[in-house]
Amino acid sequence: MDGKGVLQVVPLDGTRAEMPTALFFNSETHSVQYGSEAMQAYLSGTEGRLLRSLKSLLGSALMDEHTAVGDHSLRYFDIVVLFFKELKRRCEAHAGQTLTHAMLGRPVHFVDDNPERDALAQATLGRAALEAGFTHIDYQLEPIAAALDYEQRVDRETVALVVDIGGGTSDFTVIRLNPARSTQADRRADILATTGVHIGGTDFDRLLDLSTVMPRLGYRHLGRGNRPVPNSVFFDLSTWHLIHQAYTRKAMHFAKELWSDFTDQSLHARLMEALEGQYGHRMLAEVEAAKIACSISGQDAAVQLDFLDDAPAPHVTAEGMDAALQDAIAQVVRCAQDCVAASGLEAVDVVYLTGGSSALRPLVAALQVAMPQATLVTGNQFGGVAAGLAYAGSCAGSVLRD
Repeated sequence: MDGKGVLQVVPLDGTRAEMPTALFFNSETHSVQYGSEAMQAYLSGTEGRLLRSLKSLLGSALMDEHTAVGDHSLRYFDIVVLFFKELKRRCEAHAGQTLTHAMLGRPVHFVDDNPERDALAQATLGRAALEAGFTHIDYQLEPIAAALDYEQRVDRETVALVVDIGGGTSDFTVIRLNPARSTQADRRADILATTGVHIGGTDFDRLLDLSTVMPRLGYRHLGRGNRPVPNSVFFDLSTWHLIHQAYTRKAMHFAKELWSDFTDQSLHARLMEALEGQYGHRMLAEVEAAKIACSISGQDAAVQLDFLDDAPAPHVTAEGMDAALQDAIAQVVRCAQDCVAASGLEAVDVVYLTGGSSALRPLVAALQVAMPQATLVTGNQFGGVAAGLAYAGSCAGSVLRD
């Protein structure tokens, strides 16, 4: 928000406002790349280390652990600081001035059913922003920020359920919106309920990867004694922020020793090829691309695995996506219904969808069934929360303090 109160969207990632939380430590140039550039460098086969979805580590003991990056190691916390510093640098280049204040969006729950770890996650996020050079930190719940953005476009009082489906969490708020109150600092009386669950787009990717690609590597393969092959390696390979764990010396040794559990050795050979080539992020990126294509078109979308020898190309289908995501989507919808119930209302006027995964076809369909009286409105998938945070920052009382 500039000095005249005009919202400016910063093109953080080239010409795009949204920037994936990805860092690539390039071993060839000994540099660090960020966002889509990081993903492209990794997927093109450049030697190095990719880290993505670091927000999922907030509130965990892993933040203070070290991980190998090239010929040295870094704490995960310090890697988060690096990302913050790059965000700050790009924003300052756009603004032409030093930025000292940061309004940080946060999910309703970083960690489900654990207030201590949830508080630790917010504190860690704020500490990283301070170490990156900001001097004044405020927070706002992401679904409330999205609501403040949507309020700029309503022309009468509206009760909305804001559905913010991000990468790692799904967050909800029931809020009374009114353009006449949009500049008021204290909106607490209008916030009727908030809920959240630790399920988001990266979970959808994981579930689809496990149902489409991982069976080609041996997941759910019934081996000797008609027992399934141990599955920890497949879960690591399907979880964005855990993929690197599958490449450690201990994990590689464990995977090699699994050969005796396989009756189909071609599956084990393909698993080892994926591990030795460090193809985990690439496989998951292909699953994510197929998920998006299938969700947009409603048609089958191939998962390209041509980098693996003799690997049949699986497809993400509408029916397969419904089956793989059914339980996760049911939890998300249940959390949305709980939010409406907690507000004391029987129904809302509008269900406002925002967040990168909010357009997922089976999720939208499930919400329509669950909220038949409400009008579904699709907002800015990637920029709505950021815009709302800017509006919150312009109203001194529209924030959460430490």
